Amino acid sequence: VGVSTREMLSRFARGSRAPASALARRAAPALTQRRNFIAGSEEYGKHCFKGAVADAYLAKHGLPAGLLDDPSWTTTSADKVAAAVMDWAHDNGASVMTHWFQPMASLGVRHGQTGQVHNAMFTFDKDGKVEWELEGKALLKGETDGSSYPSGGMRATHTAGGYTVIDPTSPIFLRGDTVFVPTIFVSFYGDALDEKTPLMRAQKAVSTQATRLLKLLGYAVDKVGPNIGLEQEFFLVPRKDYYRRPDLQLTGRTIMGKNAPRGQEMCDHYMAAINPVALECMQEIQHECFMLGIPLRTRHREVAPNQYEFAPFFGTAVTQIDQNLMVMQICDEVAARHGLACLPQEKPFKDINGSGKHNNISLGTNTGVNLLNPAQLAKASGSHEIFPVLMAGIVRAIDLHGDLMRMAIASPGNDFRLGACEAPPAIISTYLGETMTAYLDEFRKSKAGKEYAPAVKTVDLGLDEIAPFTMPAEDRNRTSPFPYGGHRFEFRAVGSSQNVSLVNTVLCTIWADSFGHLADQIEAGGKPAEVAAAALDQHWKVIFNGNNYDEANQEALTKAGVWRIDSGVDSLQRLSDPKNVDLFSRHGVLNEKECKARTAVLLDHYSGTVEMEALCMVDMIKQHVIPAVVNAEVEGPHLSGLQAAAAKVEAGLSKMHGAADEYSKATAARELRLETMEAARDVCDKAEGDVPEDLWTLATYKELLFLDSHQGADAISD
Repeated sequence: VGVSTREMLSRFARGSRAPASALARRAAPALTQRRNFIAGSEEYGKHCFKGAVADAYLAKHGLPAGLLDDPSWTTTSADKVAAAVMDWAHDNGASVMTHWFQPMASLGVRHGQTGQVHNAMFTFDKDGKVEWELEGKALLKGETDGSSYPSGGMRATHTAGGYTVIDPTSPIFLRGDTVFVPTIFVSFYGDALDEKTPLMRAQKAVSTQATRLLKLLGYAVDKVGPNIGLEQEFFLVPRKDYYRRPDLQLTGRTIMGKNAPRGQEMCDHYMAAINPVALECMQEIQHECFMLGIPLRTRHREVAPNQYEFAPFFGTAVTQIDQNLMVMQICDEVAARHGLACLPQEKPFKDINGSGKHNNISLGTNTGVNLLNPAQLAKASGSHEIFPVLMAGIVRAIDLHGDLMRMAIASPGNDFRLGACEAPPAIISTYLGETMTAYLDEFRKSKAGKEYAPAVKTVDLGLDEIAPFTMPAEDRNRTSPFPYGGHRFEFRAVGSSQNVSLVNTVLCTIWADSFGHLADQIEAGGKPAEVAAAALDQHWKVIFNGNNYDEANQEALTKAGVWRIDSGVDSLQRLSDPKNVDLFSRHGVLNEKECKARTAVLLDHYSGTVEMEALCMVDMIKQHVIPAVVNAEVEGPHLSGLQAAAAKVEAGLSKMHGAADEYSKATAARELRLETMEAARDVCDKAEGDVPEDLWTLATYKELLFLDSHQGADAISD
């Protein structure tokens, strides 16, 4: 529809401008803001172009309900879908569109961990009159400079083409005045420059091999895919104190800081009443996510002070990951409006628990059957043999490719978290529980499938008011990196700041490989139960139901040959190991060039993270710690040690810069981080203990970690 330039500019400037009352609410002091989580169920997904919301607009353009469920609309109806999207956008105050993609190596450095270029949805006719327009081709594909993102050498200034292509499996959504279109991001040659493309390839691989295996087992389905649920942990700290921590602002973690007199010794934080300031922030986060169709169902306090968690319902892997990235961005932005800073990094504080993002995963058919739910699978297929065969494939995958699982969780922050009695160690075993282990043990010995009937026990407290109740006979094992939790596996070792695309790319690929291996043997004449039993026999060592924190158990697992890679840097190298290049290439997930490029990107990201931390440490010693000890007139016991510590960190940086290649540089960075900088931290923390509070210019752990004790408007924002 043609409109005047004045009217167009007026609409564009208006965008999704909120009513004055809403603006006033955002501008008000943090403690007076109010935002209900669920104002009404009809608001759920209002800002997500999916289901009934999308169908209403599609119908206006003669398109059938449910059209978006079939990705082929991109080749048959793109212009009409684009017009429907534009109508929906305008009705919701949006006038801008962006392709939304996931460059590599974004965690900890790129706001939102995504790439985007915003373009207003208008054009000019031959008379210079403005027309609102969104063409199908603009919705489907875009072009950008691929050389300005980490690419591991796959792009350069003279070969810079990067292309965004819509991902029709993840819904379009809007925030404010902008429509976000989830896309992949590839080079001129089709090489993956992003996190999503390999995941979508891996999903195709696991579907291909799983459906092939299921057909051989007498259960024909059209498609299989991963469903995941991501438990997002994070810290909320007073923003005014966050501004007094250059390390938190620039690296996401404290690289120095004396412990407060109180920590988590009393186990008093976990699932305690949520701090009112934090609660208002979390309510607004949930409200915004609710509007976007992100089902954040659960919120609670975590183990450490000022640590919290959100958890959604399960969903398809691609969509859940897209939504999780947006959740992290919303947490960051909404926290600022409430006088808080959100810290998603794995280990922002020393000597208290860090944060994870537990990656719960199952495999589902296109008809809604959970393949890791033995009762549901048996009912749908009429067979009790399929489940143990699938489990045998998964056990095989963990044993053979534990190195890749370790690689996938090697975020820089996990250096300080894994094995620290808050997250599993870097030894990749799986916990199945005694009942499931016994079931599979009997299967591998008898080679006969039977019903899996997990035991339950009844508890009678002897109280008239409390009726006897049942509970699972299996306990929980929080020390296992990859436990089976009944109908799903939980990858507990995943870091909180991660984009978990690589994690799920690895899981889908290694499961596809094992399912394909079993299918090959069955097609060659092997009996399914015998093939699966042999796989269990060969790979049984990776099943461990004991305490993974116990050093004797860790030693026993290591001697048994279970994958153990203590160094995250060494684990990153495994991505381009010939074994793994062959694995990814055979399943069409990553070719050799992509594996090597991605390895270089991950190593560079680790080195860059450490470099920023080291430079922050040097600045903080020279600009804060040394002046503080001088002003306090306690330089005698501290000054020379601080000067020497800063010099050693600077020498470590020089060693990094002189390294011959990415791996050598990252290895030097790890040494600098875990040895030199930790020693320097001890010197700084001792100095902090001797400087009077009024002369110490950095925010302390006491100020950062205890909202409950620092409550009130003055404690949150100036």
